[in-house]
Amino acid sequence: MMTHRMTLSASCHGHGTGGCSRIPRAEAGDEACAGKLSPPGNQGLGSHPLTHLKPEGGVHMVDVGAKQPTSRQAVARGRVKMQPETLELITAGKMPKGDVLATAQVAAIMAAKKTWELIPLCHILSLSGVDVTVTPDTECSCVDIQATVSVTAKTGAEMEALTAVSVAGLAIYDMCKAVDKSMEITDVRLVAKTGGKSGTYVREGEEL
Repeated sequence: MMTHRMTLSASCHGHGTGGCSRIPRAEAGDEACAGKLSPPGNQGLGSHPLTHLKPEGGVHMVDVGAKQPTSRQAVARGRVKMQPETLELITAGKMPKGDVLATAQVAAIMAAKKTWELIPLCHILSLSGVDVTVTPDTECSCVDIQATVSVTAKTGAEMEALTAVSVAGLAIYDMCKAVDKSMEITDVRLVAKTGGKSGTYVREGEEL
């Protein structure tokens, strides 16, 4: 199966995976095509109040000034479903707008760096690395997307990873909408995170 990988890193440049990762990486599309995930069971809401909400109502950006920076990583995945003919055009490099998979990777990296401008209450993070894979899957007639974001900071990179996957999906749609307007961006979810007060989280049913 063809997999395209692109990496942006402050400490390991180019397309290699290098030493940036602290969560074992899985190629996008490893999970079964038709598999459904069970709800995450290793974290609940009971002891985790929504910190962006004020007691009297309204919202605010959480003050993380007293926290110490720690190494953190977040992995998110998603999928773009399409017609088989559309996927054939993508893998053959015949889409009129150009290289769909490379464009999606660049879009994902740009989105991760700009998350604070898109999501109102996110903090500005100086990311250490962004690794993006896009994998065509002929069995599902889809493109699987995975983004791994690394940072040493006072808050996590979950939103950066999720935003990267979402925008990669949108970029694929934009590149292919002229031939397939029925495409679906689906299954965008956080797969894993490490670091911070809440520690390690791995979504049930996911392989890393």
